[in-house]
Amino acid sequence: MCSMQNVAIAMVIMALTTYLIRVIPIGFVRRKLDNEWFQDFLYYIPFCVLSAMTFPGVIYSTTPTGATTPHYASAIIATVVAIVMSWKNRGLVRVALVAVLVALLVELLLPIVF
Repeated sequence: MCSMQNVAIAMVIMALTTYLIRVIPIGFVRRKLDNEWFQDFLYYIPFCVLSAMTFPGVIYSTTPTGATTPHYASAIIATVVAIVMSWKNRGLVRVALVAVLVALLVELLLPIVF
C-alpha cells in the first residue's frame, strides 16, 4: 500500500532529482557551453527522469481493487492514445481526460471481449 509518507518521499526525490540535474552543471561549468548536443542532452534529462518515475504508475494504475495484476491492455491503449494526442499538439488537460476515459472504456469492454 502507498502511505502518505511514501508519497512524500517520492515527491521529494523527484524534486531533488529535477533540481540537482539543473544545478550541478551550473556549479561545475563556468564558461558558456558551445556544444549543441550537450545543451540538448541537459535540457531533456528532467523530462526523461520524470517519465521514468511516472510511467510505472500509469501501467499499475489499472489494477482493479482486490486484484494483484493490472489490466495491461487498458493501460497500454490509453498510453498510446495519449501519445498520439500529444504528438498532435493537443492540450495537457484534454490528453489526460481522454486517456482516462479510454482506459475506463477499455476496462468496461474488457470482460465483454474476453
